Amino acid sequence: MKYERQVNEHLARLDQSLATLRQLILRGENKEAIKYMENGPLKERFEELSSIIKLSYANQLGASGVRGIGNI
Repeated sequence: MKYERQVNEHLARLDQSLATLRQLILRGENKEAIKYMENGPLKERFEELSSIIKLSYANQLGASGVRGIGNI
């Protein structure tokens, strides 16, 4: 449950960042859009979500804290 909530929160942040990027592009602010993608919040949001996903595969503990049991 906690993992699902965290992923949904990070997906929502990524979605907001993509909306901001879209607005930059629509306003013709291409240099700012590239900076936003490569070094700004969009990159950070993607890295945050990626980290959460990687951690979920590295830590295979189930709900009871025992490896290999899965959710009960």
